[in-house]
Amino acid sequence: MKTRRLFYEDVYIREFEAIVLSCEERQEGYYIILNETAFYPEGGGQPADKGTIEGEEVLDVQYVDGEICHIMKKPLKAGEQVVGRINWEWRFDLMQQHSGEHIVSGMIHEKYGYENVGFHMGEEIITIDLSGMLTEEQVAEIEQKVNDYIWMNQEVNIFYPDERQRKLIPYRSKKELTGEIRLVEFPGADLCACCGLHVTHASQIGLVKILSSKKFRDGVRMEMLSGKRALEYLSKSAEQNSQVAVRLSVKEKETKDAVQRLLDEVYNLKGELAAEKQKHFEQIAASCVGKENVLLIEEDMEPVEVRKCTDAILDTCSGVAAFFAGNDKDGYKYAIGQRKGDVRELVKQVNKELNGRGGGKPFFAQGSLKATRKQIEIFFEKKVNFQ
Repeated sequence: MKTRRLFYEDVYIREFEAIVLSCEERQEGYYIILNETAFYPEGGGQPADKGTIEGEEVLDVQYVDGEICHIMKKPLKAGEQVVGRINWEWRFDLMQQHSGEHIVSGMIHEKYGYENVGFHMGEEIITIDLSGMLTEEQVAEIEQKVNDYIWMNQEVNIFYPDERQRKLIPYRSKKELTGEIRLVEFPGADLCACCGLHVTHASQIGLVKILSSKKFRDGVRMEMLSGKRALEYLSKSAEQNSQVAVRLSVKEKETKDAVQRLLDEVYNLKGELAAEKQKHFEQIAASCVGKENVLLIEEDMEPVEVRKCTDAILDTCSGVAAFFAGNDKDGYKYAIGQRKGDVRELVKQVNKELNGRGGGKPFFAQGSLKATRKQIEIFFEKKVNFQ
């Protein structure tokens, strides 16, 4: 490799000087190679650094044919000296996320033997895919253990063991590795082969918050945050909880029980409302006793209510029940049915002449249409025996 990797020598470097070795124009932009760089190229599950060279934005940093290429919109001249500046907020955030993930994965591996089989460092959430199942209690225990470790402020150890040493070191790795291997050790928590960037002391992670752990394939997918992201998440959650407490007139520690009481009340009210609606459907159906084909138009209802009301009418009339609910401005939902009958042709005509859409089974169909109440009534006046 032509480029000296300053990011491995000093992970906290923010500004550097370098000489441009080459600049090649490609479809994505100009591929620039420097004699040394502090820009970390994407790898090891960690996104590339962001920043500028000579004040111009670096679009991406990638390993290309074994070289570190800085991809930019504007070219740089080979041989010129340039100044690069790292977007430190972005860099340090990724260092916190990556370091937190190491400790979580390492402790889970040590206690349960599960492997980290997938890892994604997004701009909002970090996900870890593990090869085994974890209960809520186990996740909470791991989270507490991880944070206890962080606050002990252990120094991180990064080293390159030779082939003989590698055979004696029980490090984590997703695949068999050859050549130069970089090991990242959080003493007492994790030892893993990794090319990414990490904090030098565990306390710089700040804290870790595990957001969820859900079944995924043969194991679980865990969502987590570290450092500033975790703090911002907890701050927003606390603010939202405070607002909920004010609205429910309870203390902040009582919002869970208060929300449950509110949900129970809503559930009961929905039940009472459903019972009242069912009575209304039965009253409508009772008005159709002894009738043959029935046309009824009501105020707006939900599709399931339209179906239930029409079904009730079919128990009392002897022919076709055509039920519409809505208004002239927004249109109407409909249900048309006939016990042991076939309403497909009628539904087809309704859709064609009243600008409707819908269908179903031969004896029952549902849909919606854009027409006025008067147009619906005129349409059915042409039909025989509709009351």
